[in-house]
Amino acid sequence: MIKINRISRLTCLLFLIPVLGYTQTCKDSIIEKTPTAQFTDNKDGTVTDIKTGLIWKRCSEGQQWNGTSCNNTPSSYTWKNALLQAEKSRFADQSDWRLPNIKELYSIVETRCYDPAINLAVFPNTLSSVVWSSSPVAHYAYNAWAVYFYGGHDVWYFKDSFKQVRLVRSGQ
Repeated sequence: MIKINRISRLTCLLFLIPVLGYTQTCKDSIIEKTPTAQFTDNKDGTVTDIKTGLIWKRCSEGQQWNGTSCNNTPSSYTWKNALLQAEKSRFADQSDWRLPNIKELYSIVETRCYDPAINLAVFPNTLSSVVWSSSPVAHYAYNAWAVYFYGGHDVWYFKDSFKQVRLVRSGQ
């Protein structure tokens, strides 16, 4: 008989979560902050936010757009490497991708939903994870701002932490 300690069981459960899936929870009594109609599907793995004029990659870095959804697991980067990843990104025939600032990143948080706090029709297969912004923390040089998409709130982390990345570009 194999004995599995508590930590091993927890580790096994953490690996099963992506396999088993999860269900986003949304409160119908709260007005949508990012309704699907606010976004124009550019048919190339990007959407344009009509309200802000920003063009977003529908998938996080490390995922691939398959025409209807995002495949694979998102990659994680330190803040410096996230900035470099944005700089070298070439997607949808564009080369001006960048990390959004904290205000821009927060603009895609769907406040009526959690786990994740984002419109999954617009940004499919988004995990309830932390996503870097380009905004450094003013009072502490070793930190940068991010959004935790489980509940949709802003947080700051050490710049050498590994977090996910969603890229944006300015509209024309």
